[in-house]
Amino acid sequence: MDSTIEIKGIRDGLLITLPPGDWQGVRQLLLTSVADREDFLHGARVAMQVGDRSLGAADLGSLRDELSRSEVTLWAVLSTSETTRSAAADLGLARELSTQKTDASDRVETADLALPGEEAILIERTLRSGHSVRYPGHVLVLGDVNPGAEIIAGGHVIVWGRLRGVVHAGAEGDENAVVCALDLVPTQLRIASHISVSPARKGKPRPEMALVREGQLIAEPWQAKRS
Repeated sequence: MDSTIEIKGIRDGLLITLPPGDWQGVRQLLLTSVADREDFLHGARVAMQVGDRSLGAADLGSLRDELSRSEVTLWAVLSTSETTRSAAADLGLARELSTQKTDASDRVETADLALPGEEAILIERTLRSGHSVRYPGHVLVLGDVNPGAEIIAGGHVIVWGRLRGVVHAGAEGDENAVVCALDLVPTQLRIASHISVSPARKGKPRPEMALVREGQLIAEPWQAKRS
């Protein structure tokens, strides 16, 4: 059985694509993957691509309840099986991804901007209190991240502005991830399993990069590397 579970960002949250194979085995694989990615997936809204599997309301309802216990909300099930689509409708789950644009003032949209070997999103606005961005790849913000906003990324987090909210880079365990900002004063900063709270600033703001070095989370001046 192909054991690869694909997760990518979409407009309405995350899309999880399940591999082929026996449903019970794939279901357990999914739940294990969710548990392993608890920090990244906590509070996420997900759509599930199940392919041509024929699943009943009991199957989908049980899965929805299991995901809910991990604070993951299943809002859509995508399938080519009419049985599965009918069961999803009975449970009040969407059967298609939203294609309508939303007001940028109401929510932060995520887009799939994949490049070979890299996945990233670009957000050209300030993230205000209550905004939450979760993405499996890198996150680049052209604007500020205010207190009360959060960014959780599987890769790097780059803020071309003032970072004062909560940020978690390398959320799936990547200790090579970095957090960069023109003014790095987060409420809380995490890289993989390492966590830190910013001390009181001394002196003028300056571009900084946070990274893990020799098992320690540190910050150093952010400047272009010279050959």
